[in-house]
Amino acid sequence: MMLKNDSKCVCNNGGLDLSEGIKHDQDKPKMDLLDADALEGLARVLTFGAKKYAAHNWRNGIPNSRLIGAMLRHIFAIMRGEFTDPESGLPHIDHVGCCWMFISNNLKNRPDLNDLWRKEDDNTK
Repeated sequence: MMLKNDSKCVCNNGGLDLSEGIKHDQDKPKMDLLDADALEGLARVLTFGAKKYAAHNWRNGIPNSRLIGAMLRHIFAIMRGEFTDPESGLPHIDHVGCCWMFISNNLKNRPDLNDLWRKEDDNTK
């Protein structure tokens, strides 16, 4: 039975008054915690890359060592006090985020691209 209570509808369900609908999502990632500015910066770097190479070019596979090298170059530029990438005109930190995304995807989905050095007796993957 629905009871009108000011501008809210209150459900009377077996004696329980619920002022909100139920959504069982407590074990799902909290997407509302993501930062819009950071993600928009990432999207700008991806857009620059799509124009320079092709949209989704990175999905064709870039070895982890090259991605880590690129990420470190951007980090080192920041450490030297350079915050804007001269080629793209975009923040180095957004390029770092882009490299992180590619590496994250590779480690989860593309073990064939893991060309990182390991000790011979290291059995980890």
